[in-house]
Amino acid sequence: MLGAIGLDERQESAYRALVALGAAEVADIAHRLALPETDTERTLRRLERQGLAARSSARSGRWVAAPPGVALGALLTQQRQELDQAERAAATLAQQYRVEAADAAAHDLVEVVTGESAVAHRFAQLQLGATDEVCALVSGAERRPDARTGADHRVVIERDALCAPGTAAALGRDEQLRVVDRVPSALVVADRALAMVPLTTPGAEPAALVVHASGLLESLLGLFEAVWREAMPLRLTTAGCEEVVSGPDATDLEILSLLLAGMTDARVAKRLDLGLRTVQRRVKGLMELTGVTTRLQLGWHAYAKGWVARDPA
Repeated sequence: MLGAIGLDERQESAYRALVALGAAEVADIAHRLALPETDTERTLRRLERQGLAARSSARSGRWVAAPPGVALGALLTQQRQELDQAERAAATLAQQYRVEAADAAAHDLVEVVTGESAVAHRFAQLQLGATDEVCALVSGAERRPDARTGADHRVVIERDALCAPGTAAALGRDEQLRVVDRVPSALVVADRALAMVPLTTPGAEPAALVVHASGLLESLLGLFEAVWREAMPLRLTTAGCEEVVSGPDATDLEILSLLLAGMTDARVAKRLDLGLRTVQRRVKGLMELTGVTTRLQLGWHAYAKGWVARDPA
């Protein structure tokens, strides 16, 4: 738990033991940690250099713990300052990278990453570095993005992948999820600026293509958006089960037909003996189902899907 401020597991255990005891001989701490005395004393010296422990002035060989509120607070402050410096350096490098990328040669716009560990590391970099949005097409054989990042996630997952053990538990409640029978290719796009496509073939070493901002990246984004529009939304129940929303029910179709006939939400609600909020909620659900943002788009989608006649009564 204290690894974030530079303590390894042994140092943390020794400091916790010393805090619990208040002050103790090396032999007592070694016994408590089940370590040789030489290793324990070496660990205590490291804690001393970090300001977390000190030799007792009252008795030789006895150690006391520094107050956690003061000692750990100092380390936390130092860590924050170092992180601030690193963040500023990262921002400077990012700006420099954007300037250089604008004049990048064609062969610099695509990377080939090979090896299981290298691919996994690049995948983690891609998703953890995203700040705005991660878009992904997930096949049954590929890893899916980790939704615990701060970015929004839009994920289209193959139907077969839903049957894989542990998939239901791994799906993020805050993700926008959709399902299709087959995705054309596994794909991850971070912040519309960087994409990763697997190149692995059966029996071959794992490999992936990393695509930077370019016409190729725009094509991959277009591919994702096309699959997203055709995919069916997924709704997760409280029991953790996946429920595929297949389409509008009879009431939805009635509401659509009346709206397309020119009625207001209030008139539709009165005509169908529904609450106004119910009508508005169902319309919103249909817009989410079809992936549109306006009612005009919803009308065109309804016509294209054959949900309503072109001359509604």
